[in-house]
Amino acid sequence: MAGGGTPPARHPGGAAHLPLRLGLPVLRAVAQVRQLQRTARQGRGHRPAGGGPGRKSLSGAAPSRLADWRRQTKEEGLEVLAEGRGERLGWHDPDEQRAWVRENKPRDLRDKRMTVAEAVSRFVPDGAVLAMGGFGHIRVSMAAVYEIIRQRKRHLALLGKTAVHDADLLIGSGCVDRVEVAYTFGHELRGLSPASRRMVDTGACRVVGEVSNAAYQWRFLAAMMGVPFVPARHLLGTDTLEQSPAKVVADPFTGKPVALLPACYPDVVFIHVPRADRFGNCQIDGTLIEDFELARAARRLVVTAEEIISEEAIREQPWRTAIPFFLVDAVMEAPYGSHPCQMPLRYFFDEEHIGEWLARSRTPEGAEEYFARYV
Repeated sequence: MAGGGTPPARHPGGAAHLPLRLGLPVLRAVAQVRQLQRTARQGRGHRPAGGGPGRKSLSGAAPSRLADWRRQTKEEGLEVLAEGRGERLGWHDPDEQRAWVRENKPRDLRDKRMTVAEAVSRFVPDGAVLAMGGFGHIRVSMAAVYEIIRQRKRHLALLGKTAVHDADLLIGSGCVDRVEVAYTFGHELRGLSPASRRMVDTGACRVVGEVSNAAYQWRFLAAMMGVPFVPARHLLGTDTLEQSPAKVVADPFTGKPVALLPACYPDVVFIHVPRADRFGNCQIDGTLIEDFELARAARRLVVTAEEIISEEAIREQPWRTAIPFFLVDAVMEAPYGSHPCQMPLRYFFDEEHIGEWLARSRTPEGAEEYFARYV
């Protein structure tokens, strides 16, 4: 849910009016590709599967236009038919990312326990691209959010996939001044955020892009797999595509338009879990949402845990380890570290506290009073 003003008007035809959403140049380009395919088939003539006398060599003296196009595609890359205006947050060349991981992510077993203050100081520089695990008001690392606010980190960019109370405090405190939105600024049935909306309306925080929840999941998946992008069709025909970092190309197999979602490697990710050991092996109760992919996409991963348990206890149920130690940079015990948000099987939402924040944050002075009292 993008907030901070009147949403852009959508064409009444929606996805059914693809030419109006992607533009006629996209369809013309696709038509050209299909015409090249037809021309090539006519030039080769009919032949049995696997080749035969009717086949003409693409490397002969008179290569087909399709062969020329294929060579151009190989040399120059796929032709971009359309692209969104969103910033490409969290982008790194996958090969450069692998090299960075080899240099900066040790694989040996070592004690990674430290305080939340130390982890935030070490791994959250000003200007970092930040992502939070959990889902909405569920299993959120609020302990990390409070520490980021206490240390007055600035110019952070937030990847807002179902980011609710955590995003609201980070934006309302002035720590985050750029956000890419899938679902942000809304407290679900509790209503929209007064603080975040005020920060966007005044220009203190900019919405630099919009994507869908699915697009975020797939961008983290691409990063996890070490590939530069994931193809998807669900953004075609939507205003979200226009505000996203995606690019539309002609599918080389069918010639139809397909959106390419760039991989996303957040600079630092905070995930709250029920249990972890001192090395960073983590167990998670309930749904993982994107945390499986997000943990593997993160450049730096900081884990807050309700409790630190022994490695022997972790090994008794190895199938429950959702995040292995070698992905984790720091781990710390933080009982009630998701409060006032929910922790599955442990505690429910603190509705009174969330309501107090929403009431106080209607004014800048009220928000400052909240931070002074609770943070």
